[in-house]
Order: sequence, then C-alpha cells, then structure tokens
Amino acid sequence: MPGRPVITGLGTVSALGVGAGELRAAVERGGGPRVSEVDRSAGHHLEGSATSAAVVPLVDFKRWIPPMVARRMSQPSRYAVIAARSALEQAGLAIPSERDPSLAVAVSSAFGPISSSQRLMDQALDESPEAMSPFLFTECVANAPAAHIAIQTRAAGPNHTLCQREAGGLIAVGRGASDVRSGRVGKALVGAVEEVTPLLHALLDRFGALARPRNGAEVARPYDWRRNGVVMAEGATMLALEEREDARRRGAEIQLELAGWGSAFDPTAGRAGWGNGVDAVAGRIVRSLSAWGITLEEIDLVVSGASGSIAGDRLEARVLQRLWQDKTLPPVLAPKSVTGEYAGVFLGAAVIAAAGGRVGPTAGFGEADPDLGLVPHDGSPLAPPRTTLVTSFSSGGAAAWLILVQP
Repeated sequence: MPGRPVITGLGTVSALGVGAGELRAAVERGGGPRVSEVDRSAGHHLEGSATSAAVVPLVDFKRWIPPMVARRMSQPSRYAVIAARSALEQAGLAIPSERDPSLAVAVSSAFGPISSSQRLMDQALDESPEAMSPFLFTECVANAPAAHIAIQTRAAGPNHTLCQREAGGLIAVGRGASDVRSGRVGKALVGAVEEVTPLLHALLDRFGALARPRNGAEVARPYDWRRNGVVMAEGATMLALEEREDARRRGAEIQLELAGWGSAFDPTAGRAGWGNGVDAVAGRIVRSLSAWGITLEEIDLVVSGASGSIAGDRLEARVLQRLWQDKTLPPVLAPKSVTGEYAGVFLGAAVIAAAGGRVGPTAGFGEADPDLGLVPHDGSPLAPPRTTLVTSFSSGGAAAWLILVQP
C-alpha cells in the first residue's frame, strides 16, 4: 500500500507575480492584496459598485510556454500551465519525453474561462450562430486548463476538473491525493485557476459578493464586524504531490505531508447562497479526522478560508467554534485577506503557513464581530506548527478540509 502523499512543489501565478517567493513575502507582511482597477467602461457595473480586483500583471510566459502554443490558449489555461510547470520545477521533476500515465491532474475553477465564453456568445448574438469560433469553444469549457496542463506536462493519468466554488481548490487537492494514496498514480498536479473579467466582476458585485468602497477603500475584512464582501482575485496555484517513499528515494525536499483530507455538503445551503448547517459540517469533519487518526488536540494551527463574506465567515467561525467547543481554539489564520478570493492563491498561503513560514497580521481586521466570537491571528510570532487544519466553505453548500503535517 502506498504511503502518504507529500507536497514537493508549489507554483503560483497571481497579482503578486509568478512563483512562491512573492506570495511568501506577502503572507509575512500581512498586507492586503495587490489590487488594480477593473475596466468599467462597458457599463456593466452599478453606481457605487466594487472597482478593483487582484489582477495578474503582464506575464512573460515564453519561459514556460512556446509563443505558438500560448496563442491557442485562454488566459486561465496559460496561468494554469505556468503554475503547474513552476510546481514541477520546484519539486525537481522533469517533464518526460513520452506520455506519463503515472502523473494525474486535478484542477478546480469556480467560473471557468469566462472571457472565451463571453467572446463566443458575442459572436452568436452580434453576428450569427454560424460565426461562432470552434477554437473559442474548446477554450470556453471548464476543463480546458486541466487539459492544457496534461498536454504540456505529458500527464496521461486521471484528469479531473472540479467546479465547487470557494471550496474547489481543497477538493482538487483531495482528489489528486486520493489517486496517489491508492497507488493509481505516483504523482499529481493539483490546484485551482480563475480569471477576472469586467462582466464577471460586475455580476458578482450585483449579487452582493464583493467588498464595496467604504471610507474610500475596498477591503476584505475576515471575521471583522465591518466586513462587506470579498476582493476577487485571478491567477492559478498548483501543488506537486508525490508518494512519500518515491519522493524520499529521489532525494526531493518534502515540504509537507498530507495526513488527511475530506469534503462535505451543507444541506441547508441554497444553490447560490450560504447555509447554516453547522452541526452537519462539523460532525463530518470530526468523523473525517477520526478516520485519519487525528485528534483535535493534535491540531496546533487552523488556516481558515474566511474571506470577508458576511455569511461565509459566519458559517466558518461557527463550525470552528463547534469543533473545539470547550477546548482552546488554536491560532486561526485568514490569508484571503492577503490573497483575495478564488484562483487558489489561498492554497499556496496555507502551504507556506503550515510549513512554518512567518505569518503577519490579518489585513483588514480591526474590530471583532461579537456574533462570531473568533479573533484571527494578530501577527505575533507563532511556534512552527506540527499539524495544520485547512478549511474552506463555499456558497452552494460545499465544504472541504486538509490536514497538513510537517515531515
């Protein structure tokens, strides 16, 4: 029976740039996300709407993708391939010359390649259905980024695409980890990808999901009583997973071991809203921890998916409080105050924190919400964690968690 999956590589593309170095520095500083103004010239946005997002700057992709190949990719597919190849490079894994059935791919996306879908529909509506580009069609499906990763890395193992909104990145990690642990494959590329377009940004704002200007600033305030929405982010984050003994045999640097993972569904949630099924989700987490042989007393750090969402942060806080009940809750981090929501950058921040990276204060947090009874980390020095619980809940009812252990 294969051993635990381990993390040997982390690749990111975000508003901070390419690679884990800038993300590590941002997590250490604890400042808010690096944002820029979203183009509102098309008139999709309402008066007083959110104006900014954590958008990826221009990336010189030629190191990672040949220009003739990149021109056939959507922006999310480019992000995903760059993050995947960066993760492989950090792991010291070379791309093989032949198809590799021992390499799996699992990628999450909440919205898919939106820009390609919008362009395809514009062709149908502005011209005619006959004018719709077959090329755009191949890039408007949610599994296009995962397919491009497989092509560019020659990954011929299982290829998964998941659409579970905010919880999708952790679910993708669990899917790839399951493939490795079962012996189905020896390694996997897992993570999430997203893009920001003006139309999607405007729609999320109209649904009340985004932080709107307050005193001149749009700030995600996890667990703060003043929170009023998330800061949207784009990019991609991918992890390289391997079977533990395989990684040790080749002398790879093991960043973390995946000691367990799980997911649940909150039956009280609507299709687009947040539920309040605290007992159902907390009970599922407890049973999952028990099945993996982990006790709550062993967990010395929680990396929470709180993002500034009014209902989402409430659910996450109440689940954590229910889990620990009369026990002392370990330090709780909320790195989406730094990374923004979506694109899996939260996953990268969680790996950095669980591996013992220094963590700064929770950006945007200033006044505790008495309804939650939870105060996130204040930036004071933390002892390196041995066992970290990473949680993420999503609108629509999905919930997921990982248990990360120092090797």
